[in-house]
Amino acid sequence: MTDQEWMARAIELASVAASENEIPVGAIVVLNDNIIGEGYNSPISLCDPTAHAEIQAIRMACKTMNNYRLPGATLYVTLEPCSMCAGAIVHSRIDRVVYAATEPKSGVVESQSAFFDLPFLNHKVFTESGVLAETASMQLTQFFQYRREQKKKLKEQAKKAI
Repeated sequence: MTDQEWMARAIELASVAASENEIPVGAIVVLNDNIIGEGYNSPISLCDPTAHAEIQAIRMACKTMNNYRLPGATLYVTLEPCSMCAGAIVHSRIDRVVYAATEPKSGVVESQSAFFDLPFLNHKVFTESGVLAETASMQLTQFFQYRREQKKKLKEQAKKAI
């Protein structure tokens, strides 16, 4: 399969997150042309600040492989990883990360830092960005637009109740 086809699956998972009122980010881990882990953002529903899509996918992949290391694996994620997720990627020895949209506020692959290029890291991670970026960006934009509309409606209802 192609990077675009794998990323399409991550985008499907991001839709699941959105349907649960979580920020729509999805991720899969692929090894030898098989999905060995997948996840989507769920920190709110799980009451777990570490429940980012990447972490969920890595956890599942490690259980699938019965190993905390994932050499040869590729992580596909719809949004540029944050520092926590980047650290987990290094520790799990994932070889490659492919992400769709950049995250200007907290992305550490290219937006706020070049985390994977830090000299003290004991594992090299290769990256590629922009795969289905427009689709992933639109998904995020629509989610936050909907969320703003909902807040506006709640404020209007609160004013009417007074």
